Amino acid sequence: MVETTDFRNGMSLLTGAVNVITTAGETGRFGFTASAVCSVTDTPPTLLVCMNRSSSSHCHFKDNGILSVNVLGAHHQQISQAFASRIPMDERFTHGEWTTLLTGSPVLSDALVSFDCRIRQMNDVGTHTIFYCEVEAIKMNENKESCHGLIYFNRCYHHIGQQEYKL
Repeated sequence: MVETTDFRNGMSLLTGAVNVITTAGETGRFGFTASAVCSVTDTPPTLLVCMNRSSSSHCHFKDNGILSVNVLGAHHQQISQAFASRIPMDERFTHGEWTTLLTGSPVLSDALVSFDCRIRQMNDVGTHTIFYCEVEAIKMNENKESCHGLIYFNRCYHHIGQQEYKL
């Protein structure tokens, strides 16, 4: 049997892109920071997002049935930290500029890319719910200056991206 601590320590060495996952509905806007996001298939375009069921906003994501995955750039570390904190939800959204696409979920205006999704299926596994999300719209950042990604590795933020070198 693998101990929880050993599993968590091992997973800290699995590099993950940093994302802010958002939703909106009659009860307001909600969001959290996540690295547990990945592609499932391109036909139809589908992502999976894992969320802890003990989160106070979990029920809002389930009830709304929509979410946006906002992939953060290197300059978004403060936004990631805000959405990972216990500050009030409305205060989280004061970090960054937010807009919407088709579903109405908040989209970070300068995210590297935002995937606007409808939740098509949910499965509970252990402490988490896996949301299978069909992508309805994509907004890509065209600013080449903002092309460095924010990743999480060994319990720390790191920046990643191709640097241009002049000869």
